[in-house]
Amino acid sequence: MISAVHAAPAEFAAPPGARTYANPLDLDYRYNFEQLNEGISYRTGADPVIVPHGGAYYLFMTLADGYWRSTNLVDWNFITPNRWPFDSMVAPAAISDGNRLILMRAATTPEPVLVTKDPARGQFDFLTRILPELPNAVPPGWDRDLPAWHAGDAQPAKIPPGPWDPALFKDDDGRWYLYWGSSDTFPLYGIELDMHDGMRYIGKPRALIALDPKQHGWERFGQDHTAEAHAVYIEGAWMTKVDGRYYLQYAAPGTEYNVYATGTYLSNSPLGPFEYAPYNPVGYKPGGFAIGAGHGNTFADNHGNWWNTGTSWIGVNWTFERRIDLFPAGFSADGQMVVSTRFGDFPHYMPEGRAEDPQKLFTGWMLLSYRKHAWASSTLGKFAAANVTDEDPRTFWVAAHDEPGQTLTVDLGAQKTLRAVQVDFADYESGRYGDAPDIYTEFSLEHSADGKNWKPLASTGSERRDRPNAYFQLPSPVRARYVRYVHGHVGAAHLAISDLRVFGNADGKPPPAPREVAARRDPDPRSVTVSWRAVAGAVGYNVRWGGRPDRLNLCYQVFADKGTHLELRALSAGVSYDIAVEAFDENGVSALSTVVHVP
Repeated sequence: MISAVHAAPAEFAAPPGARTYANPLDLDYRYNFEQLNEGISYRTGADPVIVPHGGAYYLFMTLADGYWRSTNLVDWNFITPNRWPFDSMVAPAAISDGNRLILMRAATTPEPVLVTKDPARGQFDFLTRILPELPNAVPPGWDRDLPAWHAGDAQPAKIPPGPWDPALFKDDDGRWYLYWGSSDTFPLYGIELDMHDGMRYIGKPRALIALDPKQHGWERFGQDHTAEAHAVYIEGAWMTKVDGRYYLQYAAPGTEYNVYATGTYLSNSPLGPFEYAPYNPVGYKPGGFAIGAGHGNTFADNHGNWWNTGTSWIGVNWTFERRIDLFPAGFSADGQMVVSTRFGDFPHYMPEGRAEDPQKLFTGWMLLSYRKHAWASSTLGKFAAANVTDEDPRTFWVAAHDEPGQTLTVDLGAQKTLRAVQVDFADYESGRYGDAPDIYTEFSLEHSADGKNWKPLASTGSERRDRPNAYFQLPSPVRARYVRYVHGHVGAAHLAISDLRVFGNADGKPPPAPREVAARRDPDPRSVTVSWRAVAGAVGYNVRWGGRPDRLNLCYQVFADKGTHLELRALSAGVSYDIAVEAFDENGVSALSTVVHVP
């Protein structure tokens, strides 16, 4: 796949795939046990790695007590392995060498590494019962006495304990490498591996890259990068090689806000030296429903299409309450890495063959439910039904009683053409800290033209699995004004829904392109203020930018009721940009505005 030009999306003569998906991914995310003694209950998913192996795909993530398998990247089945650490895994590294799938947990002391030739049945053995000591690493807790490392410094004599947040890479010449690091002080590291008999280190670790938020605005912490004085974190290493270039990817500045993103450095060698890519960040999604795109991996599917996974943030019950996203990606002929997050939480096609343009995987099915009137059969306290149409997973409706038959209804305002529905559940005092037979989701959806006569729309069916972000692609378009959720069962103590998201089209003309677009670079060159004239009837806008007018690959989605200006604080000093704005409503997406150059 290559980066797209800035033309308006068109109806596809033939869709690139029959199946669709929407972020966050429809997975049975596990309940976290870490805050058991504090009584804090939540589902979580983070730090994903999707590995193609044996014609299937395997998804590993933090604290899952197992992993998922898929043959199409849409339908995922959980696998409970025969071997797994008692305290589970955080940010695991996973790789296939074509014969074996190797799995390595994040650690600060020597730990086992697992291997399997049969991941479909979860049969793991030990590649090694215990790794060697990491060369030059100090014991846990001693790293606070080490000096910080910055780009250009000499290689450090001592490094922190590890390898935490590991990533494994096998080069074309058969040589193996390990990358790791997660810190607000220290860089990412790399080292060559001997994989002939277990796993051993070759040579000493090399410090490779570190953050530079004084130059790179997107590496600043906080909501929209506003916590200037806060420490920033580099983590989530991943290596991809394309056409002889090595792309060392990293996550920054921290998972706790909307700006968690992926960047990349480039090199002609697996251990550097590395050069910062001026088009960074590559994976960035600060606006919309699923926010955040950092700490994932990049892989090619069985058709040769590139994908990038990421971690989106919720953070209601606990700071690290998160979900998993999947974005189309690609590499241009001149080597620019692209991750397409435009409409990144709207339905996308899953291609059934080679797809050259990641932008064309967007279905064109628009959000029909934003700020629409909603009501419920019962409500607990302040958790009103209106919360389910605000596109915010941090607000939610809670039913007064968790019992079958509870209903939640959304009025779309007029009859529309419905194509898909996503029901996103929340955890309000859920009281669960691990998997159990009664943790499953069961409900049905109904539709109506008049709010009185109801017909079936979709249901969870007989399959009993947890679906906290249940997504339903309708078999054929449905004309309806009302959509109703009818409750069956959840494994939590309360029925809580953050959003009921309805997608399709209102059957009219797309909005016109925004006019009077202006972009003024602030005195701080890491920021630019973008403004535009409001478009009548718009649901929202996409502010798009990049290093060339035909590569506006980065996107910040702004809903129309939030205004018509944006302080974009994600630029790199010394880099020029081109910026444009597009409007969207329930009918479609406008053409792009005039492109504004920002030197």
